[in-house]
Amino acid sequence: MRWRNQRQSTNVEDRRGMGGKSIAIGGGSLGTLLLILVIYLCGGGDLTQFLNQLPAQQQEAPRQTQPGADAPQNDEQAQFARAVLGSTEDVWNQILPEQARMNYRAPTLVLFTDQVRSACGVAGSSTGPFYCPGDQKLYLDFGFFRELKTEFKAPGDFAEAYVIAHEVGHHIQNLLGTMSKVHQAGNSNALSVRLELQADCYAGVWAHYADRKGLVEAGDAEEALRAASAVGDDAIQKRTRGYTAPESFTHGSSKERMN
Repeated sequence: MRWRNQRQSTNVEDRRGMGGKSIAIGGGSLGTLLLILVIYLCGGGDLTQFLNQLPAQQQEAPRQTQPGADAPQNDEQAQFARAVLGSTEDVWNQILPEQARMNYRAPTLVLFTDQVRSACGVAGSSTGPFYCPGDQKLYLDFGFFRELKTEFKAPGDFAEAYVIAHEVGHHIQNLLGTMSKVHQAGNSNALSVRLELQADCYAGVWAHYADRKGLVEAGDAEEALRAASAVGDDAIQKRTRGYTAPESFTHGSSKERMN
């Protein structure tokens, strides 16, 4: 991905170095934690409700340090995230006025390590990237990108950009009222799948415009498709359970997400 010459967003809040210990969730494996993420977070789930369901002894209060004390504020990862977010801003600043007759209000991307507090509650890095409609912020621990590469076998900067664009897709759903309609309807598994697939579609819309602006290189599309396939419900369930239960899908199958 040709991101280095892309305008970098100023809507980034770097909280790395402010965190505490990650939240322990029953001593579960990474796959189990990611499955919990699938159920509660990316589908627009209520993180506060999720955290309240954890046994009290398994939650730890954040350990605050000096804000940003250990954060490399202008490292390459932060530059990359700012560039991708800036690209999504350019795209949606164009699309929403043209097609939805509304101005785009850009979200803030919060970078953190280990643990973070949001309007949706306190989350550990094991929950992965998520969007909180309560404060209209995206939350990202770069450790997830390492997991995407090593655990999910989906490396590449465009795969990482897809993750950010997907969370921005949830912000679009929030702005358009789609997310609130799903919540009002009871947030069923079927609706959660449709919400997730639409966020994937919005990520694809961004990728289309990014390609037109010359940001996409050969092999980038394949990187994003590998990532979409790796986080399909069936792929995650096979890894964590050894079998699939389609009736419990909340994000869609690998094939649906790739499509």
